[in-house]
Order: sequence, then structure tokens, then C-alpha cells
Amino acid sequence: MRALIDGGPFIWLLTGLSLTSLTFILERAWSLRRRRVLPRSLLTALTEGDSVRIRTACLAHPSPLAHLITSVIDHLPWSKEDNESALEVKARWEIAHLERGLVILEIIVGIAPLLGLVGTIQGIIPLLGDFGKNLQADNSFIARGMSIALYKTVLGLLVAMPTLAAWSFFNKKVELLGLDLENVCDALLRRHYLKRRENDSDSTPRS
Repeated sequence: MRALIDGGPFIWLLTGLSLTSLTFILERAWSLRRRRVLPRSLLTALTEGDSVRIRTACLAHPSPLAHLITSVIDHLPWSKEDNESALEVKARWEIAHLERGLVILEIIVGIAPLLGLVGTIQGIIPLLGDFGKNLQADNSFIARGMSIALYKTVLGLLVAMPTLAAWSFFNKKVELLGLDLENVCDALLRRHYLKRRENDSDSTPRS
């Protein structure tokens, strides 16, 4: 605790970064839960193939999957190619929403060690300057100053390492969730347009 008080503004900046990192990690851990992105009840409604019930389930469970399915249903009168194009635009928006906050974690990973290193150098320079001016300087005082300065580097690394682990984990999770969303929407598109093709072929008069 004494090191935090004597460490100066760099220690407090790093402490602020650690709290910011923890906040975004907890928020992303909550928001990227699978049942929030792909609600189970909505997946169940999709298997039944009733558009009215699917739309009702989407309204009852707002989520990235619900937004994408609503886009598919709204554009069913369009051709398959046009529907897929509209879905791709919507999917990019939903993935960007899932990645919200990850850029903050990435920035913290980059600047926390550098901020700690700068703080250490800033703390060592005056100690070495005083030591050069006064050869009778108190060695214990200099050693304590060096210790406080090195705390900044250690704290910067301690902030960066768990943040890097969380950033890598959430990036991979967003990638996997994106693949799941793509598979569900692709299956819905294929099923609908295959059914439309079958209905069109059945309604075609035969000679």
C-alpha cells in the first residue's frame, strides 16, 4: 500500500487501467454468453419452420440471432442472392456489436507495460542523479526508491497479462459465435428457398 502512495501518478494510472480492464472483461463475459447470443428457445422455434412463431420468438428474445433471423424473414419476398446480401450487411453489424469493448482491452494490453516502463525510468532517473551528486548518499534510500520504481513495471505487466488472455479468449469466442450464427441463418435460407422451389415446381402446369 505504501508503494501505491509513493509510486506517484503512474501507479494510479495503472490502477485505473486495471479497473477499466476488469470492467470490460466482466461486461464482455456477460454479453458473450451463448444463451444471450443464440437463445435456446429461438433455436427450438426455428426447427418448427413456422414463420409467425419464429418472428414471435425473435420479438420475445432480442439477440444477435433474433436480429439476423428477422432480417431473413423480412426479405423473404426477395431473391435468395439479394436476401443473402442484406443478411451479410446485417451480420457484419452484429459481429461489430459483439466485438464492442475488445478494442479497449487491446489498447490496455499495449499501453500498460509501456506505461509501467516509463514510470520505472521516471522514478530511477532522479535517484541516479542524486547518487552521482552525493557519493555519501543513503544506500537504503536509493534501494527503496529503486524498489518503488520497479513496482510500476511489475504492475504494468500484471495489468497487461490477464487483459491479453481475456482479449484473446473473447476474440476467439466472437469468431465461434459468428460461425454458429452463420450456420443457423444459412440453414434457414436454404430451407425456405428449397421449399419455395418445390412449391413453384408443383404449381407449374404440365403438358
